[in-house]
Amino acid sequence: MRSAVEFRMMFVIVAAFSILAACGRTATDRVQGYVEAEFVYVSSPFAGTLATLYVQKGTQVKTDDPLFVLESVPERAARDEAQRRLTQARANWEDAMKGRRPTEIQSVEAQLRQAQAAAVLSRKELDRQERLFLAEATSAQNVDRARSAFDQDRQRVAQVEAELKTARLGSRADQIAAAEANVRALEAALSGAEWELSQKRQAAPQAGQVFDTLYREGEWVAAGRPVVALLPPQNIKVRAFVPEQRISAVHRGDRVQVFVDGLRTPLVGTVSFISPREEYTPPVIYSRESRGKLVFMVEAVFDPGTAAKLNPGQPVDVQFGL
Repeated sequence: MRSAVEFRMMFVIVAAFSILAACGRTATDRVQGYVEAEFVYVSSPFAGTLATLYVQKGTQVKTDDPLFVLESVPERAARDEAQRRLTQARANWEDAMKGRRPTEIQSVEAQLRQAQAAAVLSRKELDRQERLFLAEATSAQNVDRARSAFDQDRQRVAQVEAELKTARLGSRADQIAAAEANVRALEAALSGAEWELSQKRQAAPQAGQVFDTLYREGEWVAAGRPVVALLPPQNIKVRAFVPEQRISAVHRGDRVQVFVDGLRTPLVGTVSFISPREEYTPPVIYSRESRGKLVFMVEAVFDPGTAAKLNPGQPVDVQFGL
């Protein structure tokens, strides 16, 4: 009969082998990977000297926090000129919609009163000549002359009345339309100048960490060259390479565990992308032996709090399925 001590020894040995086997399976289930980051490069579409750099490497920024400012003397001058041109065009447009000045209208009104008075006088003269003609005290020629004078005065009244209406109106419709179109064009030019000026001052498009600053204050920055490299936490991901024999068991949306050196517990993420093409394809026909050399790239993403614990380029181990 075996003693109790022997049974205990056998139990310990079996348990040890079981643990080792389990560890071996866990290690086999893992694949190698690394941390990848997609940086947001912040730049200005215009060139200029870097006047102010508000951030440094490692700075945590929020959305719309200022990052840098480029020298903007030409853009500011262009904006001011566009503003002055617009002010002048608006004044011309308003003037086109107005009539003549008040003193000019008063002058035309005085001319109208004179013409009306002359017409009244010539009408009386015509009536008098017609009565004399009926009494055979004047000639037909005098009557015709009086009628002609009255017609002239009446036409003069009509002419001055038309001039007064014109004086009270603004410019012609096409002139007003042209003035308005000029205002609209200069408003657009001002908006463009203000946009160009605003592009010399860049803010953080997303919250994240300043991974790097690529220029120092006083240096010339070419148009479109990034000044700040920003790393939002949601842009951090893990890339792993899964053998061909196991890729069919991995699906988009699956949970994954990522083991990082220095962390006691794995980080939990989600499969976001599975490459539709193999990596490291051998240049021979896919025999059973060569299929084992094929791997597929799989990407996993994390919530921002978890992603903040990862560093770009860091090697990790990835285990699929929880």
